[in-house]
Amino acid sequence: MKKITGESKLSFFEATSIIIGHGVGSGILSVPFLASRNSFREVLWIIAFCYIFNLVLHLIIAELSYNNDGAQFISCLDAELFSGKIKKILTWLAFGMLGLSVIFNVSAFLTGAAAVFRSWFGLPDWAGMLIFYVIGAGVVFIGMKLVGICEKIAVGSMIGVVGILFVATLMSDMSPLPTGWHGINNALALYSMIAFSLSAVMSTPQVVKGLEGDIKKIRGSIAAGLAINAGLILLITTMTLLGAGTAISEDGALVDLAKHLGGWVSIIGYIFTLLALATSFWANTLNLRDIVHEQTKWGLKLSWLCASIPCLAIAFFGLQSFVGFTRFASVIQVVTGIGIIVAYNLSRKRVGTSELVGSLGKLPFQIIVALCTLLASVGAMLPVK
Repeated sequence: MKKITGESKLSFFEATSIIIGHGVGSGILSVPFLASRNSFREVLWIIAFCYIFNLVLHLIIAELSYNNDGAQFISCLDAELFSGKIKKILTWLAFGMLGLSVIFNVSAFLTGAAAVFRSWFGLPDWAGMLIFYVIGAGVVFIGMKLVGICEKIAVGSMIGVVGILFVATLMSDMSPLPTGWHGINNALALYSMIAFSLSAVMSTPQVVKGLEGDIKKIRGSIAAGLAINAGLILLITTMTLLGAGTAISEDGALVDLAKHLGGWVSIIGYIFTLLALATSFWANTLNLRDIVHEQTKWGLKLSWLCASIPCLAIAFFGLQSFVGFTRFASVIQVVTGIGIIVAYNLSRKRVGTSELVGSLGKLPFQIIVALCTLLASVGAMLPVK
């Protein structure tokens, strides 16, 4: 087993928390809106299916990064996939697409935070975005170790908060869970959002670097992080459907649930939403900072500024709703996954061994994961009734 040296060494829980924190954010808080347009039966089987295929996908990505000494996506694609006279053009095109995806994703976190501050304190959206940006971006400015520590604290707090909210929901007036088939468009849109919510692909190289290439810890961290995220998706979706019924807006699940429950419980809901958005903000801007740094060699601080300022600018324009930003970001990120799988295929052949994925990384599984990823991209573009 080779040792990989990164910016900072992470503990197992810190690495797992980065995986959790990446997923617990705009995607998870958008799932209940789409779940209310499907039956609860579809919610259950889609969560189970998405966990399985996402686990294989993330292990594939981890091994691709491991084979390239913990590099981020663009460097992996540059080393394994792109070649010839247009290699540099393709590398910068991938950089632009992936960067745009993360920027829109982080813009969704700022939009969601603004909705919380508006509902809680009556602040105008621009003020809520600015407050959240200053606090969130400051953590990433200091570096990966602080991100890992803050993710660990925030994830522990969120799990406790979800338990409190779930009990409070059961003690309030509850709506029936949705039933009946509502069409293939709604089911695929839900599938796309859950697949996106479980996606921590951009943070996987951080885990590889932070755990210094320890195969067992990397594999366990990814499996545990995705499992906890799947459980949180189920809990948050269930209690939002029970509490708010079909009256779920596109401002984010717990904003609606907090309005329904009222009182001190609503404050708990607002706190959870801000924690969830913060963990994803930290993870995504840290990833984008590293991608910009690897591609431009501008240094971590300048790369951090270039990764975070455009997100604030786009959110200020208010071009999309919270769910709208999230669905747009999911399209590009899921499509990018196809290129990652092709790069992994070439990398696996080059290295000749598979220490992380094993037989699950063979060609038939690569094709299945690629098809699942493509289907999620289709679902993200479908209208919801």
